Amino acid sequence: MPNPKRRHSHSRTRQRRAHDALKTPQFYIDKDSGEARQPHRIDAKTGTYKGRQILDVKETE
Repeated sequence: MPNPKRRHSHSRTRQRRAHDALKTPQFYIDKDSGEARQPHRIDAKTGTYKGRQILDVKETE
């Protein structure tokens, strides 16, 4: 199994790790309900996606 011959500098290690940070999820405001939603996801409450009915949702009382 290959092993490194020399150690990496702090700068090189930190440059590689700069891409490991977690990014905040993106949201948009829904035009119909006014709630914040993630893009490209089916709405769990209504079962719609891009204005079309995808899932049949049971009403909870």
